[in-house]
Amino acid sequence: MGIIEAKKLIFEYIRRDEEGNAEGITRAIDEVDLDIRQGEFVAILGHNGSGKSTLAKHINAILYPTEGIVLVDGKDTRAEENIWEIRQRAGMVFQNPDNQIIGQVVEEDVGFGPENMGIPTKEIWERVEESLKAVGMYEFRKHSPNKLSGGQKQRVSIAGVIAMHPKCIILDEPTAMLDPNGRKEVIRAVRALNQVEGVTILLITHYMEEVIHADRVLVMEKGRVVLQGTPREIFSQVETLKELRLDVPQVTLLAHALKEKGVPLPDGILSIPELVEALGYGNGRRSG
Repeated sequence: MGIIEAKKLIFEYIRRDEEGNAEGITRAIDEVDLDIRQGEFVAILGHNGSGKSTLAKHINAILYPTEGIVLVDGKDTRAEENIWEIRQRAGMVFQNPDNQIIGQVVEEDVGFGPENMGIPTKEIWERVEESLKAVGMYEFRKHSPNKLSGGQKQRVSIAGVIAMHPKCIILDEPTAMLDPNGRKEVIRAVRALNQVEGVTILLITHYMEEVIHADRVLVMEKGRVVLQGTPREIFSQVETLKELRLDVPQVTLLAHALKEKGVPLPDGILSIPELVEALGYGNGRRSG
């Protein structure tokens, strides 16, 4: 059994007009099955309105299924007595770090979650230190969060979740409000958590370059999972992704265009070094 499971998950909400009168029902999640193993790095893609953020909120028990079931570490999210444990085991990082940072000093903010859990003071400070080091923010522990860049704030948000020792971290478009450097900082920290600490990562994003290191990619459309596979398998389907109104990594797009012009290249090239190698420029094999 996986750390996160969804079986025939359906979520519907009532649409209302400006007066608040019900005018219809929208199905935001439509019979989604999910099985995410402990230690896996799974990325979820989809354009706005595809249902990816709604799915994420079910895993943290912010939303509850209309039909079907969601299990986090074997616990049913619909059972009220499970909510506290579920939110400890599946931490959530949102788009805007300012909405999650509440302390006046970085280390106080990171210690807030463990303190709420009733962790002894000595262990809280040990957790604060280890989680700030895990995201490369230990040297900023005495700083005010207001003086940090967007990428640094988001890393502090992630440290606050790590300090609660979750088995899984769900990141809902964590880099959407950041500049390219901030995005790289955050994704580097997330990958290290997954590879070094073995934390299960569920990354929701619309930046294609962020998913190339994932173990598995799910693509959502109209509340359903319509594609699933490794990054290479997903990005080999350039035309399908275009139909789903999704971008493709620039280097993948270039390789696809070259292939269409008759250059013999494999599908799903994900990085510049890989393209250079495939073109035969690696190790000085081609000149001129």
